[in-house]
Amino acid sequence: MNPVTKSFLEGAAHFIAGLGLWLFGGGVEIPVITLTALGVVLMAIGVLLVAKGGYLTVRARRDAARAREQAAEQV
Repeated sequence: MNPVTKSFLEGAAHFIAGLGLWLFGGGVEIPVITLTALGVVLMAIGVLLVAKGGYLTVRARRDAARAREQAAEQV
């Protein structure tokens, strides 16, 4: 799988799972951490993964543009 697509999908999955925990996990008590706090952490990780996918997309386009410019200069 393409790293960009993988990053976007993982980020979206983390965000959706975190959102579900944040919205619906308030009534569940766990001794170590609350599910709402875990949901916020998962949403933050999801946002970071989506941002990484965006960065990889921009970098790939920039590298492709540079390669085209260099090929045009050599002709």
